[in-house]
Amino acid sequence: MSGFVPTSTAELLDNAAAHFGDKPFIVDDGRSVSFSELATDVQALARALVAEGFSSGDRAAIWAPNCAEWIIAALAIQFVGGTLVTVNTRYKASEARDIISDSGSSFAFVVDAFLGVEYARSLARLNIDGLQHIITIKTPGTSGSDGISEWIETGTAAGDEVKALCAAQRESVAAGDVSDILFTSGTTGRAKGVVTTHGQNLTAFSTFADILGLDAEDRYLIINPFFHSFGYKAGWLAALLKGATVYPMAVFDVPAVLSAIKTHDITVMPGPPTLFQSILMHPDLDPADIATLKKATTGAAVIPTQLIVDMRHTLGIDTVITAYGLSETCGLVTMCRQGDSPDVIAHTSGRAIPNIEVAIMDTEGRICDPDEPGEIVVRGYNVMVGYFNNPEATAETIDADGWLHTGDIGTLDAEGNIRITDRLKDMFISGGFNCYPAEIENQLLQHKHVAQVAVIGMPDERMGEVCAAFVVATANSEIDDASLIAWSREHMANYKVPRRVIFTDTLPLNASGKVLKTTLRTML
Repeated sequence: MSGFVPTSTAELLDNAAAHFGDKPFIVDDGRSVSFSELATDVQALARALVAEGFSSGDRAAIWAPNCAEWIIAALAIQFVGGTLVTVNTRYKASEARDIISDSGSSFAFVVDAFLGVEYARSLARLNIDGLQHIITIKTPGTSGSDGISEWIETGTAAGDEVKALCAAQRESVAAGDVSDILFTSGTTGRAKGVVTTHGQNLTAFSTFADILGLDAEDRYLIINPFFHSFGYKAGWLAALLKGATVYPMAVFDVPAVLSAIKTHDITVMPGPPTLFQSILMHPDLDPADIATLKKATTGAAVIPTQLIVDMRHTLGIDTVITAYGLSETCGLVTMCRQGDSPDVIAHTSGRAIPNIEVAIMDTEGRICDPDEPGEIVVRGYNVMVGYFNNPEATAETIDADGWLHTGDIGTLDAEGNIRITDRLKDMFISGGFNCYPAEIENQLLQHKHVAQVAVIGMPDERMGEVCAAFVVATANSEIDDASLIAWSREHMANYKVPRRVIFTDTLPLNASGKVLKTTLRTML
């Protein structure tokens, strides 16, 4: 299928099944699903959804870790013109409820249990307007039946009327139709749903796969979570476009990663810098065991040159490419290219992908000269349709000339390589997860003994940055840092939990009453 860019994931699925047939597409927990079997299961599940009233334009959520069923559910939703809504597996049930409710999802595919938490049962206890069905996915590594298997069986036995309706909805799916909504937390403290289309994503990640050199011979270990564009679009979607075989991993564990690479002769493994640093530091690392690993992509604001050198020479990875993207750009803006020097790969995020414009803009709206810092702006086919049901936020992010304002500060050199130097927003990255202080602050303020709070990123050798919280406690409160951290672990995703709490009588404010986070960083 070289050079072929389908108009929709439904067309992609049909073509992949016809082209690759019995070749394995997903190898998951000892189970192998061929391209043909994938198409059969997706069509059956799609028929079951249609039989229950799911139609073009409807939305369905997935709250589950990386597994074969995640891919089957996602493609079934999109096969009949539905919109996929992804939910972070680190979220607590109340956080997942907000995403499902805000998106208007009528169906939700939810894992039975994961990491000791009963996901499906906890969600079922909540009252979510408009949610009609919770379809369970069995816990990775366990046996037995689950809801999604039963729905696939039902769809397999569907009658002619349902089959015809499903086929009609599939045929109506076009490149400009919405394929997914990925929610990204914002500085206002409320997550915003990023809306993108089939055509945007398929074009962008056909390009991604071409630049990386992904092909049908590759065996792709996907550790990045499917709820994020890195695991979903740069992961299994790119693999489906090129006929590669994917190996989903539900939980990152270095020994398990090393074992999987050796056992399955893995050739491709993208991930954040912390992933590769953890592998390099592991005492059981034997480079001979991972000699098949030849292609990797990574990305972050700052990557040590030595890490790129070590990935190439110690781990033996031939192709190491850094990239830059955000949910609002389908997850992809720039990439380095094969043959770039370690300095270029480590210190920049490469050049704009074809047919995309990247520029640096100053506060007056002027396009900056090379090496002049300013806000990174993007224009092209990869720019989101907008934020779901939020025209105000959309207008604030995409200007009248079509430039998407990323909120990131950087420079472009004379060759077009982008360097990300800072952020306009206060967001920081912890272990590959975006952390938004306003969102974390809003959650901490729900504690009855927290009167005021300000959150900043704190440097951490392993995670890059972690959360530090400056707290003004309520009068006569006996709250301490240990109890607040314990409370946080119960009420928010782990990567948001403060690793350090500093109690203070007041927060430093400027004349307009805004917290001076530069002062907090100095205090820290």
